[in-house]
Amino acid sequence: MSDPKGFLKVRVRHEPADRPVAERIRDWDSVHAEDGLQEWTFEQAARCMDCGTPFCMTGCPLGNLIPEFNDLVSRGKWQEAFERLSATNNFPEFTGLVCPAPCEQACVLGIHQPATMIKNDEETIITEAWRRGYVRPMPPQRLTDMTVAIVGSGPAGLACAQQLTRAGHTVVVYERDEKVGGLLRYGIPNFKLDKTLIDRRVAQMEAEGTVFRTGMEIGRDIGWDDLRSRYDAVVVAIGSGVPRDIAVEGRRLQGINFAMEYLPDTTRRLDGAATRMGLDARGKRVVIIGGGDTGSDCLGTALRQGAESVTVLQINPKEPQSRPDGQPWPTYARTYQKTTSMQEGGEYLYNVDTVGFIADASDRVSGVRVVEVRRMPDGAYAHVEGTERVIEADMVIISTGFLHPDTATLVDQMQVDLDSRGNVARNCVFETSREGVFACGDAGRGQSLVVWAIAEGRSCANAVDTFLDRLSNDGNKRRDESVGLYRSELPTPISPSQRPMSLPRP
Repeated sequence: MSDPKGFLKVRVRHEPADRPVAERIRDWDSVHAEDGLQEWTFEQAARCMDCGTPFCMTGCPLGNLIPEFNDLVSRGKWQEAFERLSATNNFPEFTGLVCPAPCEQACVLGIHQPATMIKNDEETIITEAWRRGYVRPMPPQRLTDMTVAIVGSGPAGLACAQQLTRAGHTVVVYERDEKVGGLLRYGIPNFKLDKTLIDRRVAQMEAEGTVFRTGMEIGRDIGWDDLRSRYDAVVVAIGSGVPRDIAVEGRRLQGINFAMEYLPDTTRRLDGAATRMGLDARGKRVVIIGGGDTGSDCLGTALRQGAESVTVLQINPKEPQSRPDGQPWPTYARTYQKTTSMQEGGEYLYNVDTVGFIADASDRVSGVRVVEVRRMPDGAYAHVEGTERVIEADMVIISTGFLHPDTATLVDQMQVDLDSRGNVARNCVFETSREGVFACGDAGRGQSLVVWAIAEGRSCANAVDTFLDRLSNDGNKRRDESVGLYRSELPTPISPSQRPMSLPRP
């Protein structure tokens, strides 16, 4: 470590500055005024204590080598820091911007001081790496004759694809939307994640040999069984796309939409593409049901579109300012964090439940009926009598999370098993009930974080690589003639079918 007493010399955590609210809500650029390397970067990184037992690494689903890259950042060794970070994380720019940083909650320094700025160091490392030209395509030394289809191009699918491509397998990623990225592109607003960051990673992956097929929905354009017959392995990385609905009076009125209808519409409009639903909050009284990260993203989006007012309803009480007793260090604690969107405006109402919607003369929503709630000893919520009221609304966005992946065609055409929550069931090596078919990310785990999706994509790639190695060694590789239908579009395999390198493990 560069300074064993760094955490004693610098006790204040220096948060990166944000752009003024009045300025940033007029555009869709990053909310941050300070990105990448700053004057205070080195001393902040030097606060890391290089603990004998680095709990920050256990808090990170990727197992990032945090004390190592913190030390390298403090000494300005950018290439070495990039190599350490890239050893465990395919896309640090994504996690560095949108991850809630469970690693910082597990930081030992955080017991008695503000935690080390791990997330900011991560974002700074990858920013410097791109600026200095350290990030380059890493094509395999040779290709195997094994093929893999990955369905879904979110963070799990992309991480899995990059790992398998670098191991020498021929990988094709299928995406039903018009552009690659999944949740990263269509579920996170531009002011939180610039889409050019996705585009440059896709360009890198294409240069490595990964093939992308957009605008193709598996189950409709190509059957799941047909896909399985064309490839040696299939990875299901479709995310958790079925939203959690609310069953109350007036739910089917016009003007009520899910967050994952509203946010993608906005992204497409900004991208110059045709929107699917034409949703726009300009001049409207907006009510958002659900106060999580997605609800916050909807808030920031509505404010930038020029909403007349925005009210966010949350059935849960406001989180405590400090770590609650039931969530001790180093576990992830749910404490109150004011997001950048919350700083920009809108009103948050806590301990409120939605009980119905009011219609106007044209059967459009004109109000939301709400009632205050209190938490019962068994964890259930009880309505407080006499507290019902109506909040005027021209537009309602439901942001109450997701139930499970959309598996209708998958189950119908491939008969894979589902778990009790409706996710794709898989064993400890990510393989489903159908041999050679794997599931990773939210499709198998359920709704979770981007960092967990990347971690699962990497681990799933390792499992697929092991499966393909066994398949090749056993001499049981299927020689389906239908593979030739796409062979002209893919890199030419080189025999023998031997792995060119061991696959990096997370």
